[in-house]
Amino acid sequence: MSTSLTILGIESSCDDTAAAVLRVEDGMPNILSSVVHGQAALHEAYGGVVPEIAARAHAEKLDICVKQTLTQANVTLSALDAVAVTAGPGLIGGVLSGVMCAKGIAVATGLPLIGVNHLAGHALTPRLTDLIAYPYLMLLVSGGHCQFLIVRGCEEFTRLGGTIDDAPGEAFDKTARLLGLPQPGGPHVEQEAKHGDPTRFRFPRPLLDRPGCDMSFSGLKTALLRARDTLIAAQGGLTRQDRADLCAGFQTAVADVLAEKTRRALAVYLAEAPPMPMFAVAGGVAANSAIRASLETVCAAEGAGFVAPPLALCTDNAAMIAYAGAELFAAGHRDDMTLAARPRWPLDRSSPALIGGGKKGAKA
Repeated sequence: MSTSLTILGIESSCDDTAAAVLRVEDGMPNILSSVVHGQAALHEAYGGVVPEIAARAHAEKLDICVKQTLTQANVTLSALDAVAVTAGPGLIGGVLSGVMCAKGIAVATGLPLIGVNHLAGHALTPRLTDLIAYPYLMLLVSGGHCQFLIVRGCEEFTRLGGTIDDAPGEAFDKTARLLGLPQPGGPHVEQEAKHGDPTRFRFPRPLLDRPGCDMSFSGLKTALLRARDTLIAAQGGLTRQDRADLCAGFQTAVADVLAEKTRRALAVYLAEAPPMPMFAVAGGVAANSAIRASLETVCAAEGAGFVAPPLALCTDNAAMIAYAGAELFAAGHRDDMTLAARPRWPLDRSSPALIGGGKKGAKA
């Protein structure tokens, strides 16, 4: 990307309505503005994201987000080179809201339209933040996804393994609900774990007894449920220390699984003898400091560089969509008004689906 590009990014795949303006000059990306409107208060009473509520909130906030990010970047629509938008995967109502907003801007201004895979946005974030070179090994770990990818280009991904059931972020959220903690669960479980004893409860480390890089977290959540119920039956409830110890044990189990699977994925990646071996982690769960530290230790032992984007760019945001759009734009990618919102959109389309498919395609 040797020329100057200014891209508007739009993200609405789950419960964060986001817009950003990014400029790339001589290969150097610069986030001019990034606006995120969260919906936590709207979903708090339901214990999780309600798709219909999320979709309506996106429809109400998208134009406001776009206006705010343009104002903060001090640019006008006429100064943009393209509009990039998350076209999937995600909650279909939210994705559709974002795609329709982007299409409206593209039609009104004549700007090129670029549909971006939300997962590619996360997977390319280390290039936005640290300019690392292809190929690199990526652990994409979030509320709805968990997979190891060798990132070879902006549209070329090789999946080495992933979760066969719950993603870690989903398991964190369910754990928080089981222990009466607020949503989103990840940050609250991490905070409680800081005061807990990770050795008090010995939770399972699923699939470590099998070869490969696939993971499972559903059974870990069930084990925590049983430990909780045993305590409640024995003493009539949970103490604050019980909850902290449960959180610490759960978090340590997740970190151990991710560390061992990362070691295995690194072995496969390093066997290809990449010139500058790098491991990157992104997605909402990458904001967990204990998990980051565990992964960094593995990379140091295996001789690979470690990159973790800033916390604000680990969770859903539009800057990563704008950057992925800039790489796609530079590669000659363009979409038209037939761009469709997709609930499912695997990055590695040559590998079999981890969790099975359906009428609308593979889930991951």
